[in-house]
Amino acid sequence: MEHSQKHEAPAIKAIAYHSEMDHGSMKHGDNPSMGMEGHNHHTMMIADFKKRFFLVLILCIPIILLSAMIQKFIGVDWEFTGSEYILLALSSVVFFYGGWPFFKGLVTEIRTKTPGMMFLIGFAITAAYIYSVAVVFGLEGMDFFWELATLILIMLLGHWIEMKSIAGASKELELLVQLMPANAHMVMPDMVHDVKTDTLKENDIILVKPGEKVAADGIILEGESYLNESMITGESKPVQKIKDQKVIAGSINGNGSIKVTVSHASKDSYISQLVKLVDDAQKSKSKTQLLADTAAKWLTIIAIVAGISTFLFWFLTGQTLAFAMERMVTVIVICCPHALGLAVPLVVAKSTALSAKNGLLIKNRSAFENARKITTIVFDKTGTLTVGKFEVSKIVPLKSEITENEVIRIASALEQESEHPIATGILLKAKDLSIDVPSAKNFKAITGKGIEATVEGKKVLVVSPGYLKEKKISVPDEFTANDTETVVFVIINNELAGYIALSDEIRPESAEAVKTLKGNHIKSILLTGDNSTVAKSVSDTLGLDSFIAEVLPDQKLEKIKELQSKGQFVAMTGDGVNDAPALAQADVGIAVGSGSDIAAETAGIVLVNSNPKDIVNLILFGKATYRKMIQNLIWATGYNIVALPLAAGVLYSWHILLTPAIGAALMSVSTVVVAINAGMLRLKDETKPGTKV
Repeated sequence: MEHSQKHEAPAIKAIAYHSEMDHGSMKHGDNPSMGMEGHNHHTMMIADFKKRFFLVLILCIPIILLSAMIQKFIGVDWEFTGSEYILLALSSVVFFYGGWPFFKGLVTEIRTKTPGMMFLIGFAITAAYIYSVAVVFGLEGMDFFWELATLILIMLLGHWIEMKSIAGASKELELLVQLMPANAHMVMPDMVHDVKTDTLKENDIILVKPGEKVAADGIILEGESYLNESMITGESKPVQKIKDQKVIAGSINGNGSIKVTVSHASKDSYISQLVKLVDDAQKSKSKTQLLADTAAKWLTIIAIVAGISTFLFWFLTGQTLAFAMERMVTVIVICCPHALGLAVPLVVAKSTALSAKNGLLIKNRSAFENARKITTIVFDKTGTLTVGKFEVSKIVPLKSEITENEVIRIASALEQESEHPIATGILLKAKDLSIDVPSAKNFKAITGKGIEATVEGKKVLVVSPGYLKEKKISVPDEFTANDTETVVFVIINNELAGYIALSDEIRPESAEAVKTLKGNHIKSILLTGDNSTVAKSVSDTLGLDSFIAEVLPDQKLEKIKELQSKGQFVAMTGDGVNDAPALAQADVGIAVGSGSDIAAETAGIVLVNSNPKDIVNLILFGKATYRKMIQNLIWATGYNIVALPLAAGVLYSWHILLTPAIGAALMSVSTVVVAINAGMLRLKDETKPGTKV
């Protein structure tokens, strides 16, 4: 029996969210996540790139028309006295104004000793500009002004599009932030007064009218209604909420008015915790991210070395200075590790926000990505494969002087100290029978076996069949329980007084989830402290591969180790203190949202709903996310493998050359492709039987 150790508590510690991204100094591997202030800053930067792009676009027209190379190409002669100085002036505006974001990034990357994309772009356009100015003032050769202008124009366009893609990748997270209503109806002794949501504090009472959003986490004090929690938990069906039940800030009230006692201030609300958790996960780096970071840094070095080598090769083999400079600039631009640097972060931003929106909270990126390796998933029973709502099905006194009501009354005294579903079921039965529950003293948990306390001067225990077996207490002949019932025994002053049988309904989603796992060759095992009869019934009904019953907390840990020793990559789901060691030992620990703080802190992933459907979706979405990362990495590296030799001029003898502008266009296209591919990531309900990935 597990009920003595499972206490509901918020799944995540109270935390607040604040994040900001400065794209101008963004390095490969930086995370494109943002808070509300970061979002405003990001929006301003998108507008800035847009403004710079259109001004440079206008200036590019006269610059191109005044270029000697372009005039020669189209067969005209528009040169006039001083035209080269007008060309210089216009190009200088483009260089300094249009190139400013890249210069700013270049300086930052030099200061931090992390040369990357901004360094390469800044270096390339500076080399082209200085050379062109020298040509105007007497150096023999042809200027690069039109190439310089079009290069900056395309780079501004690419960054503008890319930043909009980043904003789109974090859109789901922004929607979570916007869930909180600005105002709340606070219930005062003589009136209802509207206040700002962020002024609410613990124990305040608020009124939530039909159709309004709940302004704070809390407990329903009065009324009942159906709440839409889909934007928070991913559960599409409205959930019925009655008196004494919890409500989550941001959920939408149905057609009933409710009064809610506030549990904590808005900064400690579930939404605030959720957004901070998502932000932390987006900032954490997995092995895939670190691999991409390393590759991007090496590509930066390769770009610099290849650019200088290309310049020296062509210049020393007799080509003009202008030709050698053009090849160098093209190589450096085309090798910018922009797409490679964004290949993983964009997928991270998208997948983490999407997961949170659908009730999958990723605390550890590596755990999420490792979900694709899972070969065996170990399920806890209560509240995961089953509904977790125990109802008393049988009360049997074992002493002639004790009635059914007395068995429930004494048991309820102890169960007041627990919030486990078994305790809830017993207390609900006492309420239905209108029994006055006495108080209990000297409460003590018997790890994995039950609870004990003093009630009305008597020593009382409520324990599992395993406790009786350990203490060699004989079960009476008249004891009966069917395969679906969980039984607890009541012991008063060391004598068996009776037992209570409770039934827990299997979730309708469980069978489909298990079938989907089988379709993906993932074994499913039930690991529970409940008795063997109940465990076997659940296992057989759902078609699980096997079950392990009547295990204590330390035994759960050993069972996980045993599976790992057989070469299995194991995921463990749990929601109680006694699950924490097993969650920590498992290759992927998954805590269900109704669980304790310790379980949630130990696990790498937290599920808002205790639903096996979400566990399956987590595994399959982890695989889909990893595929997107690999696709982006293959594209980003493959593009450079093909484009670099072309930029260097290996096909020059065939009259195939890439100009700096074409190089910039190809680099921008590669970045946009990566952004679009990341944006196509979707989290679907994959629990249809036979679904494979």
